[in-house]
Amino acid sequence: MNQQKVNERDVFSQLARHLDGLPAGFPATESGVELRILRKLFTPEEAEVALGLRMMPEPAARIAKRLQKEADVIEPMLEEMSRKGLIFRMRKGELTLFMASQFVVGIWEYHVNDLDEELIKDVNEYVPLLMEKTWSEMETKQLRVIPVSESVSSEVSVMPYEEAEEIIKSQSKIVVAPCICRKEQKMVGEGCDNPMEACFSFGVAASYYEDNGLGRAVSTEEALELMHKGLDAGLVLQPSNSQKSINICMCCGCCCQILKNLKKMPQPAAMIDSNYYAEVDGEQCVACGDCVERCHMEAIEIEDTAHIDLDRCIGCGVCIPACDYDALQLRQKEGALQSVPPETMAQTYMKMTQERGKM
Repeated sequence: MNQQKVNERDVFSQLARHLDGLPAGFPATESGVELRILRKLFTPEEAEVALGLRMMPEPAARIAKRLQKEADVIEPMLEEMSRKGLIFRMRKGELTLFMASQFVVGIWEYHVNDLDEELIKDVNEYVPLLMEKTWSEMETKQLRVIPVSESVSSEVSVMPYEEAEEIIKSQSKIVVAPCICRKEQKMVGEGCDNPMEACFSFGVAASYYEDNGLGRAVSTEEALELMHKGLDAGLVLQPSNSQKSINICMCCGCCCQILKNLKKMPQPAAMIDSNYYAEVDGEQCVACGDCVERCHMEAIEIEDTAHIDLDRCIGCGVCIPACDYDALQLRQKEGALQSVPPETMAQTYMKMTQERGKM
């Protein structure tokens, strides 16, 4: 075999192992689909450079030293790779810092503007395996589910980090981007007609999205308006799993890579961080079935009244506004069943890494 081809194969295998060492993982498969994905996204030279990045922002000079390369050679490569959505970049005044990106959430989402059907096919083959091998391993998840605000009784005390409106209002910079899941499903003739502008990023993540042309900056007022359009459509709110959220996605069970693969599992409720569950008032329920149509996890069945499978209910609350008979309410989990997200995503990633035994 040609030595160059051997070296290329080796560098992509090394990159796959490197990505698998990051909190969200990038596990190997028997088919090698993960390597096909990397070859589509990275050149061999870019793959080699990516091996030098960590999950912490660093200046190009430090990365170049680790790679035993000249900084004036590596820095433009890092800038170009960040523009291509292969790594993350942040700017602090005149200082530019670079860090590794996970595959999901990260590299995949950064390619919302340059999808093709072959890449979509490979990613749709890979993500179920990724979730099976990593998502199910970790108690701490990258994302969590928070309830639709109108689904929560005024008697229930809701923390600010569980209120989407409060998360939006607390941000100094907001960028909205198209939902990559909805977009890729549309490109292959599937999916739904739910709102496309459905993914919000905040702070340095918002700056990255805006600078790379992945989304557009919006005011707090427009962000709230877009969010309420998504909620009216019955979308599920999934922010980052931290008290200081870096993003919120509005998701559906037919397109979202997380939700549609969770739906295939026997107990989705055990696989997501959520502090709520829906409950039926049998005396009020008329068995109309409107809630069944709204549920993204197929957690509701109709007999004489609606019945909720608590192993499948993820507490999103989107079924509540669909009921015209006040027969549904959202209950807060009690005691040890409640989860408090880490304060920052850095802490979340640390916990994920520990749970995967990568530290």
